[in-house]
Amino acid sequence: MKKYKVGIVGATGMVGQRFITLLENHPWFDITVLAASARSAGKQYKDVGGKRWMMDQPFSEKTGEMVIMNATEDVEKIASMVDFVFCAVDMKKDEIKALEEEYAKHECPVVSNNSAHRHTPDVPMVIPELNPEHIDIIPAQRKRLGTKRGFVAVKSNCSLQSYVPAIFPLNRFGVKDVLVCTYQAISGAGKNFDTWPEMIDNVIPFIGGEEEKSEIEPLKIYGRIDGDVIVPACEPHFTAQCIRVPVTNGHMGAVFVRFENIPGKEEILKIWNDFKGVPQELNLPSAPKQFLNYFTEDNLPQTRLQRDLEGGMAVSIGRLREDTQYDYKFVCLSHNTLRGAAGGAVLLAELLCAKGYMD
Repeated sequence: MKKYKVGIVGATGMVGQRFITLLENHPWFDITVLAASARSAGKQYKDVGGKRWMMDQPFSEKTGEMVIMNATEDVEKIASMVDFVFCAVDMKKDEIKALEEEYAKHECPVVSNNSAHRHTPDVPMVIPELNPEHIDIIPAQRKRLGTKRGFVAVKSNCSLQSYVPAIFPLNRFGVKDVLVCTYQAISGAGKNFDTWPEMIDNVIPFIGGEEEKSEIEPLKIYGRIDGDVIVPACEPHFTAQCIRVPVTNGHMGAVFVRFENIPGKEEILKIWNDFKGVPQELNLPSAPKQFLNYFTEDNLPQTRLQRDLEGGMAVSIGRLREDTQYDYKFVCLSHNTLRGAAGGAVLLAELLCAKGYMD
């Protein structure tokens, strides 16, 4: 696989920082551009990102010496320097949509961590193990945008990636209704305990917009391409409550599922154990070898113990048991800034490269 030159647009935020840690030694991708707001543009990354750095591992000297470009004013120049960009900017949704399409129209593909384009009908929203076929909508999007190379592809909401992967392979039994309560880490808000001391010894039972995303976005993942658009599915029916908890990283979901045809417990466990997706078949660099991991112990998975499984790209599942109102209940866990955010976007970019969309 050739080396692709990549840019990180929104490089100083928490997700942008996570992109840096994942890409500095990536076998396929070489960081060529770091871009951020006008406040940071023209400065070396170490003088801006260094003050805001929230990752455990430090950035390299090479990254620290890179001069930050202006994410909104230098689009044409950035597009000429890279093969594609990752986007994780903090702007209003309409501004993000316009910016990402501007990069695309400059023939620069965009792999986005942002939510702005998740409901655009011809923009694929992909969890690579679940709905990789949705990237086949890209030619239709290019037609709309008038581009040859440029397009926008997005990853889904971070909390979905803890529990939707466990539900998806059970579709053969006719998943009808899903109730989920998510317990989400503070890094999902781009913060840590130093910047959000109010979260210490505290739980907040509301995350703005999160419940709507949790109920609507899975239906696009379950959807199908029809002509020039992705048509969302009508089922399963999702209902969600999303709660912020005092944890650094890791989103957990307590899941309740109702089926048309109720499977046996051993059937479910075998499906989870055997499940592989296209990333595993292609042996993509960021793909976990075992995507879904079931723990038999009653007190697992635990956020601190399992969130980093397979480099934070695997999903942990536990406590599968019959329920008195639904058919089954279980808990799921994933690392929200790795599988749920930057890592999921990197895996999507690897899939797009493997399928020729970045050439």
